[in-house]
Amino acid sequence: MLTLETNKIHAGDCVELLAKVPTGSIDLVFADPPFNIGYRYDVYNDERAHEDYLEWCRNWIGSVKRCLNPTGTFWLAIGDEYAAELKIISQQAGFTCRSWVIWYYTFGVNCTQGFSRSHTHLFHFVANPKQFTFNAVNPLVRVPSARQLVYGDSRANPKGRLPDNTWIMRPQDAPEGFCKDHDVWYFARVSGTFNERAGFHGCQMPEQLLGRIIRTCSNPGNIVLDPFSGSGTTVCVAKKLARRWIGFELSNEYVKQGSQRLAAINVDDPLTGPDDPLRSAPPTAKGRRRKNKTSDREIELQVIEAFRHSAEGRSADHLICDPDLNANFVATCRKLGIEGHEKMWNQLILRLRKSGRLPKSTHTNGRFHFKDM
Repeated sequence: MLTLETNKIHAGDCVELLAKVPTGSIDLVFADPPFNIGYRYDVYNDERAHEDYLEWCRNWIGSVKRCLNPTGTFWLAIGDEYAAELKIISQQAGFTCRSWVIWYYTFGVNCTQGFSRSHTHLFHFVANPKQFTFNAVNPLVRVPSARQLVYGDSRANPKGRLPDNTWIMRPQDAPEGFCKDHDVWYFARVSGTFNERAGFHGCQMPEQLLGRIIRTCSNPGNIVLDPFSGSGTTVCVAKKLARRWIGFELSNEYVKQGSQRLAAINVDDPLTGPDDPLRSAPPTAKGRRRKNKTSDREIELQVIEAFRHSAEGRSADHLICDPDLNANFVATCRKLGIEGHEKMWNQLILRLRKSGRLPKSTHTNGRFHFKDM
């Protein structure tokens, strides 16, 4: 039996509170500890001496290992400064690392004497590498595959595929290599203007990110523990997804605010934030969102028109494979001012061919044979 009440945020030091948790009683731990980079928290000192910080981490990570059940899972969010050290400490405590995820978020922290800080390391540890919870078939965890989105291939698994271990990219950073159909984990950092932001804590995780982790690595009724509750996102998502939860928080003010946030939600409430950020930006209270100039349907019609003017009556396969025809097609797309880039236009041609929406070939000099292609 637990000596600490579940479904509650407890005030106090995480090491002391973890000592009160019975061995093997927790199913999933998500920890987003202080990064020791001088952040100004309510009461915690985030400028500890190097060895003092590492020793403190050994204590709480060791306690997490003891609290987890034999098939439990531990997720750790940490910055660059101590990612390597805390991975080693966790492995020394007996954990096995299943995934090292890089969460590359939008709205990165601006830096003046270095590159902008725009990612966090997310370590996925398990207590037993041969037996652990990983709900790979949950449709809310899976994502559409390239076969589904790019090629319209009927052989694609209709249930999609598991996400990659990189949660990546803002479209504006790589316009020639990024398109909205990429099947990656893409979650914006909860910036100050987002309606999702609770407002009382500066470091808030997005609910959709926690939702994927909790859905994958626990089941309804399991106990989810967050030793650094902070803004309360982990426990709020656990409640919405019908898990039991326990939060630890050093700041009495954060406990109060987090508890109020919990009281305002119910089991099965939808998670806040966009569940598909490639197609929808997080809502903002004050900021403005740039709208697409052209709808997807209009872009398709424009590409069909560009094909009609540049294919010279040949097939889509011929247009894609013939360098001269393809260069003419790309130039026509640019001349018509079609949104996107060369790769996207060519991929769209293949999808339009698959759906039978392109003009039929009228060329009389024979087919473009597979060998030539």
